[in-house]
Amino acid sequence: MNIVLFEEAELVSPLPLCDPRVKHIQKILHKGVGDSFDAGIVNGAAGTAEILSVSPQGMEFRFVASGDGKPLHPVTMIIGFPRPIQLKRLLRDIASLGVSQVHLCGTELGEKSYLKATLSQPEELHAMLKDGSIQAKSTHVPQVFVHQNVASCLDFVAGNTHIQVAGNDSIRVVGNTSIRVALDNIEPTASLQGFLSSQFSADEAKTAGVVAAIGSERGWTANERNLFRERGFTLCGMGERVLRTETAATTAVAIILSNMEIL
Repeated sequence: MNIVLFEEAELVSPLPLCDPRVKHIQKILHKGVGDSFDAGIVNGAAGTAEILSVSPQGMEFRFVASGDGKPLHPVTMIIGFPRPIQLKRLLRDIASLGVSQVHLCGTELGEKSYLKATLSQPEELHAMLKDGSIQAKSTHVPQVFVHQNVASCLDFVAGNTHIQVAGNDSIRVVGNTSIRVALDNIEPTASLQGFLSSQFSADEAKTAGVVAAIGSERGWTANERNLFRERGFTLCGMGERVLRTETAATTAVAIILSNMEIL
């Protein structure tokens, strides 16, 4: 663990000795009473925790905040549900890169049973993403959502990126300037790098945010490509080689963040 994360409610009582974090602090970090370690509150501040006591009741510590915990970047990922064995690596890696949201969805060519696997449960997905945040020494964990198909996913994403904000007597809609790309090696109209480079040529575009879609292992169908086009997505490629879903997702996020001048 590059940072030990706690829920805010856990700060007011000793942490049980059987907790994996206590074992990590004692056996891996070799910390005892009076020592401090890097810590943070999930989706909150980062700082240090000083161990005050260790007893049969647990480990008591005092947390002192000192930073914002590396906030997430304005990148939303839509990912065709991959094989469960790939899922943990995929979520860990894109979380470590700092995406804000992950939307896992069933696809027409994807295996339907993946959506019913134990690993598709919200608590399991959150734990995988938290591992990536810990790797990046960040306190912020991406949100994760699961959708049955691409159409319902796009409806949900549209509803969450178009936020109504009340101001005086008027209501304005924000968030509709996001750059939208769908990775596709069948009918791409541009390379991902080339398209993003043109979109980010204006400084104000760097704060617009990006929604990027990555297909499952068999890619998108013609129907799904049309759905993306109708929602303003540009079909982009990343070369001629066919990549695994987790490799394509990590590579795409890296290219996006590079164009945002974050990497």
